[in-house]
Amino acid sequence: DPVTSTRSVDQSPLFLRTAEPDDVKRLQRLDESARRRYQAWPELSFAATVPAIGAERFAAGDTVVAVWDGEPVGFILMQTLDGLLYVANISVASGASGRGIGRRLIATAEERASRLGLPAVTLTTFKAPPWNGPWFRSHGFVVMPEDRIGPGLRSVLTRHATFLDMTTRETLWRQAGG
Repeated sequence: DPVTSTRSVDQSPLFLRTAEPDDVKRLQRLDESARRRYQAWPELSFAATVPAIGAERFAAGDTVVAVWDGEPVGFILMQTLDGLLYVANISVASGASGRGIGRRLIATAEERASRLGLPAVTLTTFKAPPWNGPWFRSHGFVVMPEDRIGPGLRSVLTRHATFLDMTTRETLWRQAGG
């Protein structure tokens, strides 16, 4: 479905649009670029060298691209999982942080969840870096209760456990109207 809001209320140069198949390589480069900031976190520096999101993951979800002055500077990859909207990835180029792009992308996810009648937006993230868990918590996300994690999200966590230290991770959610 098309993104309903394209320009912000303050007429900033930010434009949101639905990703197209031709965007995949550019979004993969953006993903790699955004993860470079992990180099400054020794315990998470490996994240800076992980291969980009595979084209098949983009194909399996819905992606909205944030464009600033004509250049893609961020995206959010979403999919319905366990009756909730799961944010599989949100990336903003480090040089574009602090402009409200992440906030607009999360708002897009919440609008999508509402439109689909889904009761919450959920995601998994690192606990420590300020642009991960702390950022989401400052935007109303809270730790998701274990008993609310469904089989689809549990399988994501199981996959993550094969290559991540799960003590550095958390599963967050924001319920509709939260």
